[in-house]
Amino acid sequence: MKRLLPAPLVSVGLALAWWLLNPDGGRGQLVLALLLAIGLPLLLQGLRPQRVRVRHPLTVLRLCLRVMLDTTRSNIAVLRYLLQPSRRPHPAGFVHIPLQVRDPNALAVLAMIVCITPGTVWAELSLDRSLLMLHVLEVADAQAVAAHVQRCYEAPLMEIFES
Repeated sequence: MKRLLPAPLVSVGLALAWWLLNPDGGRGQLVLALLLAIGLPLLLQGLRPQRVRVRHPLTVLRLCLRVMLDTTRSNIAVLRYLLQPSRRPHPAGFVHIPLQVRDPNALAVLAMIVCITPGTVWAELSLDRSLLMLHVLEVADAQAVAAHVQRCYEAPLMEIFES
């Protein structure tokens, strides 16, 4: 039954909504409601996210603390740049970061971390998910930026999602 109805609550909800929106419908409306209630979840099941099994809760806590620390530092750096643009020590640039993480949930969390950190933007991910291009507001040492992302974000995410 699980294969026929990959999301039983969605199926029941769709059928109920169709029935409530078409109270005067006959048998044809009922058949259409059932087809939609069963067909839509089957067609869209590929869009459902993978189940997440979080491993190593202490690593999650350490990662959260690290992100808060880095976000605070980045906020201060961006504020310094905005208040004194002439004292900007390094130009903006793109940094290419080789990735080992493959779990889609871990990549999504990495994207969120990068995007909430002021001064960094997730620019592109290669099709094989092995290379991240990151835009950084100030790049003094691209290799140091890549090493920081790999050590402080990617390694814990791999421990959380892939170990």
